[in-house]
Amino acid sequence: MKKSILILSSALALGLCGLGVYARSVQVPKALVADATTKKVVATADALLATLSPEQRKVMSFEFNDAQQRVRWSNLPSGIVQRKGLRMGNLSETQQKAVQALLQSVLSKQGFQKVTDIINGDEYLKQNDPMGGRLNFGKAEFYLAFLGKPSPTSPWMIQFGGHHLAINATVVGKDITLAPSLPAAQPAKYTLGGKTIQPLGRELTKGFALIQALTPEQQKTAIRAPYFIDLMLGPGQDGKTLAPEGIPGSQLTEPQKKLLLDLLAEWIGNLNDDDAAPKLAAAKANLDKTYFAWGGPTTTGSAAYYRITAPTVVLEYSPQRMGGDGTGHTHCIYREPGNDYGAKLTPPN
Repeated sequence: MKKSILILSSALALGLCGLGVYARSVQVPKALVADATTKKVVATADALLATLSPEQRKVMSFEFNDAQQRVRWSNLPSGIVQRKGLRMGNLSETQQKAVQALLQSVLSKQGFQKVTDIINGDEYLKQNDPMGGRLNFGKAEFYLAFLGKPSPTSPWMIQFGGHHLAINATVVGKDITLAPSLPAAQPAKYTLGGKTIQPLGRELTKGFALIQALTPEQQKTAIRAPYFIDLMLGPGQDGKTLAPEGIPGSQLTEPQKKLLLDLLAEWIGNLNDDDAAPKLAAAKANLDKTYFAWGGPTTTGSAAYYRITAPTVVLEYSPQRMGGDGTGHTHCIYREPGNDYGAKLTPPN
């Protein structure tokens, strides 16, 4: 609990009213306390820093409140946008493994695999570049930065991303949030090692499962456009809010609510299990106040958009016109209303 302390201000009292010493109440923020997960993240961050030269540490270190670096994330490839931080292609194998260990400590197994699949997809794009090498694609073109110093008790942030990926993990004591983060894919499906990889396949499959589970009357409420639409809360849209649209959870049956919660869990579950658990609990508690909106056909495999607007989570799945019919190129966004970059977690100065 916050403590209330008395601050004596005799100078002000004497100067303003001549009544001598008076007292006023001031709120002191609760001290931040780390848990085992945060301590592990800090340890892996420190282990990474230990592999870097002083110059490398300087290149990837920014102030926690650096407003310019905080928003320096994009779905666009390097060369079109200027990223800052450590470029993966400039790191040794040992350093790259240390970066992977850091990401694994922050993300769930599912989340780390998704990041890996997105990066491998960009490497595939490099090898099959439709732009003829004019843009910078590939796994070498991903960047890492720290905003603030890794700490179990002070706020700091991990930024990792490149073309079609932006992970913004804010660490505040025992709490970690990935808001805002952008998982995307181009190509949306590719073959690697004889296996077909679809980085955002489950998000798509579960979205179709929910819209197809709605009755025709419910679909009339949920479907907001006959075509897919572009991402509305992507890069550069910090602070923007959208009015809830579509069908609210209060109008869904219990089996339909289960599908909605399962879809939310696919997104929230990219964060490590410990930090995802309370977010999943909040999503479940607010399910009746959660809206599901759709744009486009409802036939499986079609290019279709959806948005979920909840009190604690807002997310979008958006096909892109660049890349044929929209099924081969996808942008997505994950945000937490009022808590992007850990705003609700960060103590007042």
